[in-house]
Amino acid sequence: MNAAIRAVTRSALDQGMTVHGVRQGWQGLVDGHFRQLNARDVGGIIQVGGTFLGSARSAEFREESGRSKALRNLAQRGIDGVVVIGGNGSQTGSYMLSQLGVHVVGVASTIDNDLIGSDVTIGCDTAINVTLEAIDHLRTTGSSHNRAFLVETMGRDCGYLAMMAGLAGGAEVISTPEFEVSAIEIAERLHAAYERGKTHAIVVIAEGVKENAAKILAYFEDDKERTGFELRATTLGHVVRGAPPSAFDRILATRLGVAAVKALSDGETGVLVGWQRNEVTRTPLADIAGRTRPMDTELVELARILAK
Repeated sequence: MNAAIRAVTRSALDQGMTVHGVRQGWQGLVDGHFRQLNARDVGGIIQVGGTFLGSARSAEFREESGRSKALRNLAQRGIDGVVVIGGNGSQTGSYMLSQLGVHVVGVASTIDNDLIGSDVTIGCDTAINVTLEAIDHLRTTGSSHNRAFLVETMGRDCGYLAMMAGLAGGAEVISTPEFEVSAIEIAERLHAAYERGKTHAIVVIAEGVKENAAKILAYFEDDKERTGFELRATTLGHVVRGAPPSAFDRILATRLGVAAVKALSDGETGVLVGWQRNEVTRTPLADIAGRTRPMDTELVELARILAK
């Protein structure tokens, strides 16, 4: 997100605009926490994960009274346009704000990569690589000690991160909220891998599944024979969100940030700026609000074939 904030700020300043950053997301918009930004304020942040402005959900913004406060804060500062960098929740808020007459442009950013209007979103490449690095390290340990590792990564409702990292890491099993693999089936697959002569195994699990890593570990704790391997679990949690962004994410964020300012300049608002078919696109926020993109079922079949 920092790379996108930097791009929005500097491209807007280049066009003679005044730029304000909103502290703590929607709640900051309601509370009036604004900070005027210049080119130097966004220097040295492109390599830092997260957002230096902060982010927060806001129950108050969901209410009409909260949105009225936000409108007053924008009007008092003479702000003509708003760029919102974020995922489904953020862009649903963008749509609500646009319905009140505010010139809003969204920028696609979520590690879940489930946002309609962009083939790839800011943050997901970095999160995949962080998860993959952990898988690679655990595979080395697993091979040395004849163990299977359960790797739980982020993904409350969407398993894209787990699926892509699992595919890239050669996982024997990948379990996601959309396509959950039961503990019994995981045991069967691990045991089959053991019988085929594998010296180790990796199971990648999204945090949103019903049977998470901790439950599966407890389920098989006293019965190693079910899997053939000694099991260990590693929960990555928010570590996947805090890494320095990859080169891909920095360039993507930069291009989308500049494109958001251009959309405002062109007078085309109420849209999400995303990356589709290898180019910057604009998708109406009305087509995005409250919706998510389902996972490609071909990935599930691919994971099954390659795990053999």
